[in-house]
Amino acid sequence: MIRIIDCADELINRTAAAAFDELKLAGNAAAEILKTDEEEIREINRLQRGIDKSTDVLSFPLLDRVEPFTKENYPFDFDADTGEVLLGSIVICEQAVENQAKEYGHGKDREYAYLFLHGLLHLLGYDHIEEKDREKMREAEERILQRVGLTR
Repeated sequence: MIRIIDCADELINRTAAAAFDELKLAGNAAAEILKTDEEEIREINRLQRGIDKSTDVLSFPLLDRVEPFTKENYPFDFDADTGEVLLGSIVICEQAVENQAKEYGHGKDREYAYLFLHGLLHLLGYDHIEEKDREKMREAEERILQRVGLTR
C-alpha cells in the first residue's frame, strides 16, 4: 500500500494505489506531494538542481533501490510509527498542469495525474535518460493511467 502524506485528493490517491498494484509492489510506503506555482518550482529547481528555469514536475527520491517496503529491507528508512518507508517528495507546478492540459488537448485531471505519476515513478527508480528507459517509463505511465480511467 502507498499513502500520499496529507493528501485528500481522491484522484492522486487512486493513481498511487493503481501504480502500487500495477507494479506489484509490496509493503507499505509513503510519498509527499507539494503543489506550487512557476516561481517557486523554478526556485526549487535552481537550488536543488542548479537549473534556473521553471518545470512541470520535480522528484526527490530518498531510496537508492526498490524492494518490498519492509523494516527488514529498509531498517534505516522504515518509520516504526506509521509502518511505512518514505519514498521521497514530488513537486508539481499548477500552472504547468493547466497549460499542458490545453497544449495536449486533454483535461486537467489527466495532466495532474500524469505529472504525479511521472514523479512517483522517478521515486520508484524509473528514469528516461536512455531511450529504452524512456519507453519503459511511458508504457508504465499509460498502463497505470488506463487503470485509473484516464486514457488519451
